[in-house]
Amino acid sequence: MRLPLFILMLAIAACELLFLHVLTPLENNVLDRMVRAQALGKTPSPDIVVVNIDDPSLARMQDVAGAWPWPRAVHAELLAGLQRQSPRAIVFDISFVERDVYRPESDQLFNDSLAGSTNVYFPVVRLDAGGADASLPAAAIANQIGLIRTGRANPDARLRVMPPLAVDPKYWRTGSINMLSDADGVTRHYELFGDHDGWLLPSLPARVAESLGYAAPRQPSMLLSWSGGMAGFRTISYADLYEDFGREHPKRPANELAGKIVIIGADATGLNDLRHTPLGANYPGVQILATALDNLQHGSMMRKPPAWQVPVVLMLSMTALCVLFVRGAQVLLIGAGLAAFSAVVLLGVYWAIGHLWLVPAISALLLLWIYYIACALQAYLAERRSRRQAVQMFSRFVNPHVVQQLVQNGELARSGEARDISVLFSDIRGFTTLSENRSPQEVVALLNRYFTLQVEVVFRHGGSLDKFIGDCIMAFWGAPLDDPDHARHAVEAALEMAEVLQRFKKEMDATELDFDVGIGIHSGPAVVGLIGSDQRREYTAIGDTVNLASRIEGLTKGVTRILVSSDTVERCGDAFEFTPFGAFDVKGREQQVSLFGPKGGGER
Repeated sequence: MRLPLFILMLAIAACELLFLHVLTPLENNVLDRMVRAQALGKTPSPDIVVVNIDDPSLARMQDVAGAWPWPRAVHAELLAGLQRQSPRAIVFDISFVERDVYRPESDQLFNDSLAGSTNVYFPVVRLDAGGADASLPAAAIANQIGLIRTGRANPDARLRVMPPLAVDPKYWRTGSINMLSDADGVTRHYELFGDHDGWLLPSLPARVAESLGYAAPRQPSMLLSWSGGMAGFRTISYADLYEDFGREHPKRPANELAGKIVIIGADATGLNDLRHTPLGANYPGVQILATALDNLQHGSMMRKPPAWQVPVVLMLSMTALCVLFVRGAQVLLIGAGLAAFSAVVLLGVYWAIGHLWLVPAISALLLLWIYYIACALQAYLAERRSRRQAVQMFSRFVNPHVVQQLVQNGELARSGEARDISVLFSDIRGFTTLSENRSPQEVVALLNRYFTLQVEVVFRHGGSLDKFIGDCIMAFWGAPLDDPDHARHAVEAALEMAEVLQRFKKEMDATELDFDVGIGIHSGPAVVGLIGSDQRREYTAIGDTVNLASRIEGLTKGVTRILVSSDTVERCGDAFEFTPFGAFDVKGREQQVSLFGPKGGGER
């Protein structure tokens, strides 16, 4: 059964990792927590500064700029002040897709402020695919928006983009600002180069990075590496900077933005540029753009291992678990080992995130635990089935009461204690004559049949079968369960055993043969319990009571079929009529022992 389960779990794991992704939300949640914890220990690049249009800026600029969107002349003034400090780049994360038809002079002032500049960048918004009437020919706009033509470029390709129409095209240094959200709505990737029928549209971070001499991998997107927590990059309020640039005697340092990459964006509540990221549910879009630029500047974007590695490790781990279960290792020890392995994996995943590797191992780890639980359940059911079978087989030889206590308690509740019991020995007489004309196999079959009938009698009267000694049966009453009438039950069993003997002789067609049984019973104190070595123990009785019962059985030859001691007679009370057979010398005893036979016990 191990192999089918192993194959089934491999199939389930393959379906989950390749197609279903049911565990992906949980994996993303765990990895996001690890990414968030690692980000707190990382410092954002000091070369990147965010000029933020925050809620206080909207309030404080009300008298100067009015309601949002502000006239572009306001941005012109800010831009002029920034250029005086010679930043490396000024990146607008603000849309300029529409001309201001009501204030064209404001747009003109903004364009005038761009004159001679080569370090100002604007966003392009890439729209979802739509009809051809709403798109632009890629070849016609390639130079204006920085499209990169590849060898696969379709000359008739069309794009749906929204360029910064309020800006004179000669100042267009543009890139897309399309952030990529995963299926759960969380932004973990940033687009680098969108492939449009062979034309590559660079993202704004990629365009800025390449202009500044940083490498931007020609790939569709990158997995962001976060830093600084929700606080993000150094941020200056737009209103603070604007007001300082307008002062005759500025209060801020004159070169605080020299050589910096300045990103102008907004996180004001009403401007709807907040995204769900691994760092939090309301992370400013301008900070995401800054993160992408930081990653490109330092080559610090996250990477993932090859797609085959995690499934292969999972398969090997499942194989190891299967081998351990097949070899019968303890389920709890396997679980402890798997827990330790899981801790190592989780620590390794956390460490890898700190070294820019995102290892998607959580789903695989959960699948491994599911397989362990399935194997443990299978092992439990198999053990339960095996125990049930063992109990059934064990009950054929041992009193079911003993088996019941062993199963329920794991051990006999009354082991190694002195008990008052009645011991019965039953030995076959004349079996040699019955077996001399039969094969050994037939002799064994006859014995098994005889023992089966007699053991049923012992059990029926509440006795415990101790052992078979050759063709002799030893049984006792009064243990492991209390039985105040153990002597009476032993005698009742002896009488029925005599009757069963007659039926057996008829069954074997041996009524004319000298084939009989001798039964001896004695009652008294004995030590009862699990006795033996560490490797093997038997539930048995020992002591003088057992020895005397055996001696009494030997005295039945030529006397009667059943003999009991006076102690047994005394404990039986008035339950039976007994015939005295006199006093007998018994080996090991100085005084003679008086013996009796129950009426109906098959006196000879």
